[in-house]
Amino acid sequence: MRLQNRFKYFGLLFLLSVSSLFAQEDYSVLKGQIAFGINSPSQDGFVKPFESNSTNFPAINLGIQYMFKPQFGAKLDLGYSRIINGSDSPEFKLNYTRVNAQLVYDLTSKSMFLPNGTGLVLHAGPGFSIIKPLGDFGANKTSFLNAMAGAEFHYKIARTTSIYLDASYVFAFGSEFDPIFDGYGSFNGNILTVTLGLSVSLSGCRTCN
Repeated sequence: MRLQNRFKYFGLLFLLSVSSLFAQEDYSVLKGQIAFGINSPSQDGFVKPFESNSTNFPAINLGIQYMFKPQFGAKLDLGYSRIINGSDSPEFKLNYTRVNAQLVYDLTSKSMFLPNGTGLVLHAGPGFSIIKPLGDFGANKTSFLNAMAGAEFHYKIARTTSIYLDASYVFAFGSEFDPIFDGYGSFNGNILTVTLGLSVSLSGCRTCN
């Protein structure tokens, strides 16, 4: 009888351990992300004499990420940036909006140099950019395909939550403005964004700290 109780006891411990393992893995399966920061557009994306500030605020990224395996996953994210004229440029403002479908590669387990509680994630994929000038050049809207690549450095503050710093570069596949007047106050170039954000698990234990 005692032997049976021992088997039951060890069996229960095994089931609890397995369920705990899977619950911990579930924390990183589905995540929501939001980040705010700055953007820096390439100056060759503007028609002369238009130029932007070297850095502009804000850049906003919203995304949802799903990991098929501990290291491999995908995410869909939406980005918004406001770009304004530099001091030596005619006045303009424009909204830069993009949507990208990206592959995700989590390097955390392979990066032995990272301190405990931190992580490194790479992401890249194609997307679509929409440019909407404001004010006098509102008619000069444009859109084009893009390709995005970036890296996120995560710092875990709870089992289900981390803060992260993301640096991403969006490569534009925009054509030349024709006629040039169609590009006044608009943009068809590359853009760099640097954002600080929050990544929150949408799966697994929602009451864990």
